[in-house]
Amino acid sequence: MVKIAIAGATGNVAQEVTEALVATGKHKLLLLTRTDTAELSSNNAFPNITWITTDYDGLDGLSETLQGVDTVLSFIVTHSDPGNTAQKNLINASVRAGVKRFAPSEWATSSFEHLPWYAGKAEIREYLAELNKDKKASHSVLEYTFFQPGQFTDYLCYPYKSSKHIHPFQTQIDFHARRAIILEDSEDARITWTTAKDLANVVAKAVEHEGEWPVVGGIRGDEVTIGEIIALGEKIRGGPFIVEKLKAEDIKAGIVKSSWLPVVDHPSLSPAAVEAMAKGFLSGMLLGISAGVLKVSNEWNRLLPDYEFTRAEEFLTEVWESKP
Repeated sequence: MVKIAIAGATGNVAQEVTEALVATGKHKLLLLTRTDTAELSSNNAFPNITWITTDYDGLDGLSETLQGVDTVLSFIVTHSDPGNTAQKNLINASVRAGVKRFAPSEWATSSFEHLPWYAGKAEIREYLAELNKDKKASHSVLEYTFFQPGQFTDYLCYPYKSSKHIHPFQTQIDFHARRAIILEDSEDARITWTTAKDLANVVAKAVEHEGEWPVVGGIRGDEVTIGEIIALGEKIRGGPFIVEKLKAEDIKAGIVKSSWLPVVDHPSLSPAAVEAMAKGFLSGMLLGISAGVLKVSNEWNRLLPDYEFTRAEEFLTEVWESKP
């Protein structure tokens, strides 16, 4: 039985992964959170789970908590962790405690060009690289992988939930309202679409993987261009989408001429923050997609050749069937 610690355990993606790990019946889980764990423990009566309250500040306490842990999975929200203090402490405590493997709070995409809200993730990449710069040929200070699923296919189900824990939010491709905002000439830009369930299942298999984890851990559920995903939406929703095409030069100049803005109401953001970042989020996503940042590699696909991923058309057709 592998002992796994999950940091930021009350987050949406963390809970999806936790349930996939519990379903294997093979692991003992330590769920780390800043929240009071009394209520959490009573509401989550899974076997082999221990809830632990921590502020991630005390290195000695964290190191003691992580004694005997094989793998740490971090879901600490980077934009809520100034200076990456909590996650760096978690990394340092993992090294001190002799943890074998660490997955930083990635759970997104391949690069962060045009996506400033992911700056914290980029810093942690550098921190882990620096930590391991003097690694021996057969030994890392701390083995790690960047789990990168691209975009969750579940977001295209907004406003309907397609998984137990993922909170759907509106994106610039809106199946519900049959509309989309794209950059001019970006129809061929490719996006990796992976369901939350597939991500969770891959992580559950990855913790049992006997070989060394790849540093870049791309997870490719499906890869579909912007033009293809809009055409799929029109097919599933039974009618044409209103597609607004914006100019890259306008976006780069801070000018957004769309008639609507996606409401990215992520649970970690206040309503005021959602409103304040709406234009910037749309601009970054449009430029980033055009630059290929939502296209990820397929390292875990190759390491897990027997796992069958859910294709976007199959998933979305089932979710949207009979929906208004």
